[in-house]
Amino acid sequence: MANPAPPPTPTPQIRLFATDEQRRNQLEVVNGSRARLSDLYYLLIRARWRSVFAFVTACYLLLNATFGLAYWGLGGVQGTDGGYLDHFFFSVQTFGTIGYGAMYPLAKSTQWLMVLESVCSLLLSAMVTGLVFAKFARPTARVLWSKTAVIADREGVPTLMFRMANERLNHVVEATLHAAVVRAERTKEGEMIRRVIDLELVRSSSPTFILTWTAMHAITKGSPLYGLTQEGLAAQQAEIVLTLMGLDDTIMQTIHSRTSFLPHEVQFGKKFADVIGQVGTRRLLDYGRLHDVVPAKLTWTLMGVERAPEN
Repeated sequence: MANPAPPPTPTPQIRLFATDEQRRNQLEVVNGSRARLSDLYYLLIRARWRSVFAFVTACYLLLNATFGLAYWGLGGVQGTDGGYLDHFFFSVQTFGTIGYGAMYPLAKSTQWLMVLESVCSLLLSAMVTGLVFAKFARPTARVLWSKTAVIADREGVPTLMFRMANERLNHVVEATLHAAVVRAERTKEGEMIRRVIDLELVRSSSPTFILTWTAMHAITKGSPLYGLTQEGLAAQQAEIVLTLMGLDDTIMQTIHSRTSFLPHEVQFGKKFADVIGQVGTRRLLDYGRLHDVVPAKLTWTLMGVERAPEN
């Protein structure tokens, strides 16, 4: 009798609301359209500073190397030793409008080439200036999210909780938080789809977000999480998605931040440890404990789960 085939290896759940790095590591797109030149500005805005610096430097050196080669081929530049390197340095001086005076063009063809290089220099300088300004002026939020979400009783009701902190300690005015669960469901026709279901929060907005904020969702009979354990969340490939938006009163621009939790990042029967204390007359805020959790009471039957409490 033949041995039964081993069960298929389960496919790990992909975080849909991932960072760019996580998405590159977890997702491969085939048969998609290639990146276009029109997307270059968008890509550079999103890229890290070191990548932008490397790209601009490469373009600068490539242009000067090309014009240096053209000057070398045409000749007519006085003050050089006739080699390519001097013509490359002449191109750099022209491109940067330095003009030391030791090297200068005499031939008409070389002068016209210098005019063309000056135009390219103006265009590149303008584009790089706009790119640097756009990256500096781009509003960013420094929101520190808890690494896990927790579920415990709050006011006698099982409650999903997650915590965030404003690392800048400035005012984020009219902060609004939106929570949803994305999960796989099967339609009546037997088709698997991903459905986004809103999670109603106890408080979804705050006049100002300065220090920390613990958001809560009561798991009652009307909740999409009612009757689910960690295994149930995993079976549905659920992902809890959070989006925070508000007005930064320093730069007077709208900022946003997002995160998500997979089933293994939701801890049942736990609550967050306190991060605010007092030392003498001063209040102490310990961001090092933002992710710390402690055991807490959880009444499983109130959230529709018939199981013995875990020790």
